[in-house]
Amino acid sequence: MPSFLHSLTRRLKYGRPVVIVSGLPRSGTSMAMKMLEAGGMELVVDNVRTADEDNPVGYYEDERVKDLAEMEDRTWLRGARGRVIKVVSSLLNYLPATNAYKVVFMRRNLHEVLASQTKMLVRRNEESHSEDEDLLAMYESHLEKVQFQLRFRPNFEALYLDYSKVVAEPAQEARRIADFVGGGLDAERMAAAVDGSLYRNRRTADGAAAK
Repeated sequence: MPSFLHSLTRRLKYGRPVVIVSGLPRSGTSMAMKMLEAGGMELVVDNVRTADEDNPVGYYEDERVKDLAEMEDRTWLRGARGRVIKVVSSLLNYLPATNAYKVVFMRRNLHEVLASQTKMLVRRNEESHSEDEDLLAMYESHLEKVQFQLRFRPNFEALYLDYSKVVAEPAQEARRIADFVGGGLDAERMAAAVDGSLYRNRRTADGAAAK
């Protein structure tokens, strides 16, 4: 964690940090957004993508994020200072250096991620064009690169959370998030927002489907 002086200097330079919820698709990012909303944070969302069978509580997204890689003017993100916005892990590198960021990064068993993504594709009558083992290797490499980037970009702080642990111990993990974000969030309400019944496609430690 940065020192108090470092945090103060960064606050004076960038203003209030933008809170980012990130991770791979299907890693629990919508759950984290719901927790932060319950805790009292204002979300940056447009509700264009509505709730469905894959995400019954909603996606908590802003469509502008999808265009970050091609976008020339990203100054709109200044309006997210002191608020929370979801940014998939592959787009974190395109966040401008003109803001400070606190990243709540969701991790999930990669076999569960793949299983969840596969079910989503089936429901949409789409199919994956890559083998699971290739996707696993790609995701592992991607996550290593993202963690390296977050560690060494001076205006970023990151808190890593395990999806299964948040579901199993919501009170403890909600307090971790609240302490990391700051601003007097209500950790009890955050914990109450976790719905364990939505934890589907569970896997055991060896990657096998849980019974």
